[in-house]
Amino acid sequence: MMNETSHILLINPNSSHATSDMMHAIARKAATGRMAVAIATATRNPPMIVNGLQLEASAEQVIEIGCEHDDECMGIVVSAFGDPGLAALRQRVGVPVVGICEASMIEASRGGRRFGVATSTPDLTDAIAGRARDLGLAHLYTGIRCTPGDPIAVAGDEKLLRQSLGEAVRECIELDGAEAVIIGGGPLGQAAEQLQPLFETPVIAPIPCAIERLIGMLPQRAA
Repeated sequence: MMNETSHILLINPNSSHATSDMMHAIARKAATGRMAVAIATATRNPPMIVNGLQLEASAEQVIEIGCEHDDECMGIVVSAFGDPGLAALRQRVGVPVVGICEASMIEASRGGRRFGVATSTPDLTDAIAGRARDLGLAHLYTGIRCTPGDPIAVAGDEKLLRQSLGEAVRECIELDGAEAVIIGGGPLGQAAEQLQPLFETPVIAPIPCAIERLIGMLPQRAA
């Protein structure tokens, strides 16, 4: 963890350090030349959050980590789709806090676009729809399309993940009428970047969205 305050803190609510490394690389690339990015990884949560109960339970440590590092950073990104602990953390810290689900839905809906979500976690369908409602975007939300199979197994096979998510993106566009598609999940960040060039319809990567939104909220920017 960095000691200087001129950085963003990215919180990984999943306990996988490999996922943290991937997220950190994406966030650093998005913030290049403007902000340094530090990463903090949960220790009590599953390696990959795949259902609503796990998402809800993960909020506790997200809040703990954010409060612990409040004085050490300029802003915080909660990097799990579903934004666990986001509202409570905002009330407890003195820096801006952004969630990757929130940021990507706001970006995807820009200009009144209808948007969908492609992801690998069907048991988070209700939680994701709930975020669209919370943000006042339910009227633009076209729904979710999920990859088949066990989410952890799919996420562990890079080629299968990319192919399966690509098909889910196509379904969002062709079957649901989405005008933008979010790749719904922090652990899916690398796949999101790989899929973006393959579609004319915008494919939204949540982590860069959150970095951009947070930097835009900061009173000053430091490399």
